[in-house]
Amino acid sequence: MSIRDERKQQSRQALLDAALHLSTSGRSFSSISLREVAREVGLVPTAFYRHFQDMEALGQELVDQVSLHLKSLIHQLGQSYLQHSGSAKTRTSIELFVQAVNHSPQQWQFMIAERWGGSETVRIAIAREIEFLIEDLAIDLCKLETFKHIKEAKDLQVLSTILINMSFTWAMTWINLPKQFTIDHLLEQQNLFIDNAATQVRLLFRGISNWEPQNA
Repeated sequence: MSIRDERKQQSRQALLDAALHLSTSGRSFSSISLREVAREVGLVPTAFYRHFQDMEALGQELVDQVSLHLKSLIHQLGQSYLQHSGSAKTRTSIELFVQAVNHSPQQWQFMIAERWGGSETVRIAIAREIEFLIEDLAIDLCKLETFKHIKEAKDLQVLSTILINMSFTWAMTWINLPKQFTIDHLLEQQNLFIDNAATQVRLLFRGISNWEPQNA
């Protein structure tokens, strides 16, 4: 890659990062203007068009980028669950999950907020990517001994859908805890949250371990 191409790529990424920052700072993506994004990275508005046709195109690429990050994270967490053994492995997986949320809260905030946001293009892109996340997680679930008795792919799809939706709820709840509690009570609430999330997973997995498909 030439220096010129590298700089162009850096400017493109800077625009994506700026849009992510602005849309997770109390604003919706649809309320952010092209001029604001360009100004955030020190570019004139006309320079924006060297990288994206419009804000909708930027939004679609931002969804793709954020989704790729979350897909990698969820897969890693699934692999971690497979590698751990014993009764504490569910709690360990939840602890790893919240650590990952702490590392990239803006990605989670963007996907959660814009899933029901004002931009139809972004909503559709997110819905598509969530379907991909569900399919990938269902493939990972097939590898768990707990679910070997489930023969219907659609049943694993349902379980995967529940887990993905739960993960979004967990992420947003975790992100909001520091806003709701003082430092004196925050650690206690975070531990309580991890315990509750782990219990939810255990209850869900216990139920699915006894699952028998209904006869049509």
